[in-house]
Amino acid sequence: MSPVYFSVDVLMERIPLVNRWVSEQWRPAAVVPIGEIASGAASSEPCVAERIQDGPAGTTWRFPRRRIELHPTEAEGYFLNITSDTPLVFVMWRTAEDGSEPAALPEIVTVSYNQAGRILDGGERVDPVPMPEAILAWMRPFVAEHYKPEPRRKVRRNDPFKDGPFQRDRPPRS
Repeated sequence: MSPVYFSVDVLMERIPLVNRWVSEQWRPAAVVPIGEIASGAASSEPCVAERIQDGPAGTTWRFPRRRIELHPTEAEGYFLNITSDTPLVFVMWRTAEDGSEPAALPEIVTVSYNQAGRILDGGERVDPVPMPEAILAWMRPFVAEHYKPEPRRKVRRNDPFKDGPFQRDRPPRS
């Protein structure tokens, strides 16, 4: 089955810091839902970041048309996310190597706990933002269809009292 896509805009904010070593901090501020897009429809045109707010408290940039992909093999990670107390969207982002504006670039947007964990294990930056209700409502039918919990396995334990005293307390056999 091909993945299902949901288009979002990622808002990244730059917060100026009064610090000897670092002049600013970047972080994802929000993920704004645009809507579901057709399966397999990938936009190949570059998405140009847009400065939407600038002031002494910081700058906010909008990165349009990022995609959240849902794959049937990741259904467990989606289930863990939507059943948690606070569902999250995870944004993997990198800093621009060439010093251009904006300095932070979101690369991957995911809603899977498992995928976010694998990306973190790979040494990348992943920050969570609250999940909008529209994305949560879009995910629920997908998870209901594709998530199959692992069947519980019966564990057979050895009973030390089954034949009387403990094995270690028995006299050795001749």
